[in-house]
Amino acid sequence: MDFQIRTQGLQKVSQLLAKMSGEQFREAVATAMTDTAFQVRREMQDEIARQFDRPTPYILRSVQVKRATKAALVAEIAPTYYGKAGTDPQSILKAQVDGGRRRLKRSEVALRNAGILPPGFMTAIPETPLPGSDDGRGNLRGPFVVQLLSYFAAFGEQGYRANMTERRKKNLARKNNGLAFFVSYGAMRDNRASHLAPGIWARQGAYGVDVRPVLMFVREPDYKPRLSFAAVLKGAQADAYFERRLRYRIRKMMGV
Repeated sequence: MDFQIRTQGLQKVSQLLAKMSGEQFREAVATAMTDTAFQVRREMQDEIARQFDRPTPYILRSVQVKRATKAALVAEIAPTYYGKAGTDPQSILKAQVDGGRRRLKRSEVALRNAGILPPGFMTAIPETPLPGSDDGRGNLRGPFVVQLLSYFAAFGEQGYRANMTERRKKNLARKNNGLAFFVSYGAMRDNRASHLAPGIWARQGAYGVDVRPVLMFVREPDYKPRLSFAAVLKGAQADAYFERRLRYRIRKMMGV
């Protein structure tokens, strides 16, 4: 995310500026720019919280600041991938900024490569999630996703050791009241589960009579732009904030 800052209102500190060296001034500017970047970051996180339904801490924390330095008077604010797992937040938010279709999640790619998720479809959690499957924010829990991919042998050749054997599936059923997962394609295909909506379902209980949706297959939607960086900058009042912080940093450096 790039933004410009106008260095106005410096007349109030002109006398102090005259006493500063070039290095001191660049350090003051770099620090003030970094201060402003963190102000923009706070506003960007607030805008994401306003536009999204229960955004995850992963997405909110992904908005990172690259500090300005004396050598490079540029501060950057952008969703940044961090951690060992998860989807790049840039790909998650891109459709919300530009519109269009979002990129598939890693789990969706795995399910598609395994021939389970049909082309042109993506996944969505049902309105009433399977107990223990979701994180309360509209997303499946990471360990549950791993279990699901393992159940359907969706890890591919490199991760085949993580795929469930029939023995492990039987142990899962024995420990969870007969739990088993299966796929329905609804009216798309003629099978015994055609009366169920397309997606992954779970059955439990005696004779598998308790059937619940786990992960639904839905058509890939076209998103309308929802996040506006112009609105973020306006809400953060970046120019005015930078001016105040620069005056503060100069006074602090000069001991005034």
